[in-house]
Amino acid sequence: MTLLADIERLVTCESPSTDLAAVARSAEVTAEVGSALLGAAPERIVLDGRTHLRWRLGTGPRKVLLLGHHDTVWPIGTLERIPFEVRDGVLRGPGCFDMKTGVAMIFHAVASLGSPDGVTVLVTGDEEIGSPSSRGLIEEEAVQHSAVFVTEGSADGGALKTERKGTSMYEVTLHGRASHAGLEPERGVNATVEAAHQILAVAALADATAGTTVVPTVLSAGTTTNTVPAQGKFMVDVRVRNLAEQLRVDRAMRALEPVLDSSKIEVTGGPNRAPMELSASSGLFGLASRLADFELAQAAVGGASDGNFTAGVGVATLDGLGAVGGGAHAENEHVLVSELAPRTALLAALVKELT
Repeated sequence: MTLLADIERLVTCESPSTDLAAVARSAEVTAEVGSALLGAAPERIVLDGRTHLRWRLGTGPRKVLLLGHHDTVWPIGTLERIPFEVRDGVLRGPGCFDMKTGVAMIFHAVASLGSPDGVTVLVTGDEEIGSPSSRGLIEEEAVQHSAVFVTEGSADGGALKTERKGTSMYEVTLHGRASHAGLEPERGVNATVEAAHQILAVAALADATAGTTVVPTVLSAGTTTNTVPAQGKFMVDVRVRNLAEQLRVDRAMRALEPVLDSSKIEVTGGPNRAPMELSASSGLFGLASRLADFELAQAAVGGASDGNFTAGVGVATLDGLGAVGGGAHAENEHVLVSELAPRTALLAALVKELT
């Protein structure tokens, strides 16, 4: 099966987002696989040292954008521990589900249509670290199209992703004053204690009924065990279902006030991806349901993707059209081989319907 062979080529070229050389190598392999199927070489767009690939097919107005990424979370050497394999109908390998199988599916779906006009394929190289260099490229490309299909892996059971939470990331820095912890602690301003107050305040911003999570994550403070810490910092991960909640949390984060006398708070960061709300995907999900020769389900998920960006600029977006499997970012990452052909056929049908 040619699709399996192409997935293997992509998976066996390791591409951790933070390794620019590895991402560049992966881009070349991805370009070779895509060019062989699409009959054209891509534009290589290098932004901040990261290589993104774009194929613009046909000469007519842009209609459909197919969006994926070739970078992964897995460090170089993971293949030695988790080699590519297909056994008992299950495909495994680092990045197979998130999302190199989806990239290969794009190429095969478009190739099956001959020479579709108005189709753009964009495969970026920094999604796993928040798309810092490709966000503008994605948004500028999306607004030229009437629909975006994202081939990230499906939700549980093969469901398409019709809602994705928006994400915000913050760094909170606490400024205190150092003093000797044994001789004169009262002369210091303890940044660790201030951090404790602020962590509790930040965690209280979560709202389970609204689906809003606000999670303090990485924490550091102090320099030595016998010194009152002069500085501390912690990171905050925020996930929201709608823009109103994203703005509410952002206002609250920027309004944090110190508890200890003479301490200061500095908050940096903010919204990274707007929510992908149901209104952005409902029409395309209805179309997919009519075209599929199998039953489709839909799901709202907490993780974000580049589909958040395209939905955020007002373009109809349907996500989760890639592999069926699971274990994204985990040791048990896998893809169900039996689902590859029907899902690729659905993707092709969607593109054909809109071009």
